Amino acid sequence: MNVLSTYLSRFYKFFGGEIFVLPSRTTALLLCLFLLIFPLTSPNDFTLRVLIIASIYAIFAASWDLLSGFTGQINFGHAVFFGVAAYTAGLLNYNLGLAPWATIPIGALAAVLMGLIIGIPCLRLRGTYLAFATLAFPLILLGIIQAIPNITYGELGIPRVDPLAGSRVAIYYIVFPSMIVLGFIMWKIADSKIGLIFHAIREDEVTARASGINTTRYKLLAFCLSGLFAGIAGGLYAHFVNAGPSTLELLLSFQVIIWAVFGGIATIYGPIAGVFILYPLQKIVLTRYLGVPAELTMLIFAFIVLIVLLFMPQGLITWLRDKTEKICPRCKLQNVATRSKCRVCTAELD
Repeated sequence: MNVLSTYLSRFYKFFGGEIFVLPSRTTALLLCLFLLIFPLTSPNDFTLRVLIIASIYAIFAASWDLLSGFTGQINFGHAVFFGVAAYTAGLLNYNLGLAPWATIPIGALAAVLMGLIIGIPCLRLRGTYLAFATLAFPLILLGIIQAIPNITYGELGIPRVDPLAGSRVAIYYIVFPSMIVLGFIMWKIADSKIGLIFHAIREDEVTARASGINTTRYKLLAFCLSGLFAGIAGGLYAHFVNAGPSTLELLLSFQVIIWAVFGGIATIYGPIAGVFILYPLQKIVLTRYLGVPAELTMLIFAFIVLIVLLFMPQGLITWLRDKTEKICPRCKLQNVATRSKCRVCTAELD
């Protein structure tokens, strides 16, 4: 009994001192709890499908942010990681009969290898040159897929891939918690020493190199980490939707940038929130209930992103956080905007 009370006390102190003290963390916790119990309250298969795909895309968007948002290595061909993992997982499952728990990690490793293949020749490129160089890789892979249809099954994609589980609710409870765990891991990476080095490379690579940082190694690490998480997302997608040319489309690479910019780059949680706002808005509200054509929805999203860039250049979620919280000038911790002193070091807040 004493052990239980000790753990409950620690649990209460953690949530009281780390979660409930900030509006952003409290909101995130409540939304996660709501989405965790949502399948138990709504049997709507279409809504569950949208949320499952949104969870997969959220991992994908956060992986782009880990590379492009934190290091400044703008990647216009991020779908190549997603597609390589999807095809690897799908082909292994269809041809060899491997279970999803085996094909998804192998697909993620294939995406890491692709990260090395892309990263090594692109390390000397910056800015526009890097962006257009990365744009070429999905096009090259699409050409290879169409050139060898006997292996890749051409434009139709892999005919049949085993699902992650037997029911849509079970799949939801695999994918959504995976998104939370992987998002948290990426956030911790970004908040670690590695994340600080990524920031330094983005702000001024020459100065970072002059200070003794091996920028080449860390940029390559960023490509590999981004490929790993994007590969997991691609493997999940292959076992839920399909593994076909759509996983390599340029539109997917540009969509991930839209989600990240809308939510707020260099945050990890911004792109995740961006996906969960924009994707259900597109599929449920605009397409299903209002009947807006797919082409017009992209125009609407482009207008939304333009508004965000004009009035909230750091992204919607970052803008909302800055309106409700402020950073202590001494210890750099977040505090509620209404506080006059820091909750930890008691320094005066502006």
